[in-house]
Amino acid sequence: MKVTTQAIAGTLESSDAQVMILPHSGSVKVELTSSVFDQYGDHIIALAKDTAKTLGLEDGLIKIVDKGALDCTIKARIETAFYRMTGQTADLPWEVL
Repeated sequence: MKVTTQAIAGTLESSDAQVMILPHSGSVKVELTSSVFDQYGDHIIALAKDTAKTLGLEDGLIKIVDKGALDCTIKARIETAFYRMTGQTADLPWEVL
């Protein structure tokens, strides 16, 4: 799936992450700003790309502003932004996620 509109999920509160998905041509690109970038930056970027692949996202820019969120929170924020971008509100494939 290609990104045609932008979507956002999450907050800038402690232990949360704000995720934006924006149009970007070519491939999935991840931009990360994190208070724990030195320790976990590579892991968070890999998690974002893996989540995008699972969702079928072929191209797009995923901007993450992380405030120390757990993996499950980052993944949930990416999924929420993705489904907001697509406009899908019913029949979400929870068993796959």
